[in-house]
Amino acid sequence: MKIIEQTHEILSLPDQGLQLLEQAGRTCYKSEDKITQDSAERFVDMLVRRGHHAMIEFGDIIVKLVTNRGVTHELVRHRHCSFAQESTRYVKYDGQMEFIKPVWCKDHLLGTWPRQASVPPDVTPDIPPDITIGEKLWMTAMERAERDYKTLLHAGWKAQQAREILPNSLKTEIVMKANIREWRHIFNLRCAKASHPQMVELMRPLLKAVQEKIPVVFDDLIF
Repeated sequence: MKIIEQTHEILSLPDQGLQLLEQAGRTCYKSEDKITQDSAERFVDMLVRRGHHAMIEFGDIIVKLVTNRGVTHELVRHRHCSFAQESTRYVKYDGQMEFIKPVWCKDHLLGTWPRQASVPPDVTPDIPPDITIGEKLWMTAMERAERDYKTLLHAGWKAQQAREILPNSLKTEIVMKANIREWRHIFNLRCAKASHPQMVELMRPLLKAVQEKIPVVFDDLIF
């Protein structure tokens, strides 16, 4: 098995950036004649500050997230999004299975296990000396899930049947599309202190990344 970190990748930003949002917003006021090469940022900033968020629905952002299945169970509850997720029904995990490291566990869990070439099939090997009881139990559970899943496959079960024993920590990939207004709602909810720690670790770096790309519509979100 392999234990990895969560990651994000921005696949697509609005084609024309703030200019598209300005074009949509000025249609309401018939003020298109005031559009200049540098007017979009000021206009969109005004829209956000005054709460005219309907106009920022005209810009979509698409991201690819690598996280665990527990996190995606929460993400797909956002209604105004489109999702494409790795399927445990059709993907057969008959190679090295990957799991997402819990944020409350130390980085020494990262990497491929077992470290040595061969170990007994019922042993989780080469455990770091300073590992906690909780970390050991989690690693043992992941190793057991991988081993039992593959045993079920060898016994003739299909992937859609063997997946019944897969844990929330299993790595999954999900492509997620939403407009800027919905992303603001997602970040407000999922970056907050009350959100699940695994979700916070995934979404706060993503928020920082989109703030760098299009700061005007996100730079008021501070966590």
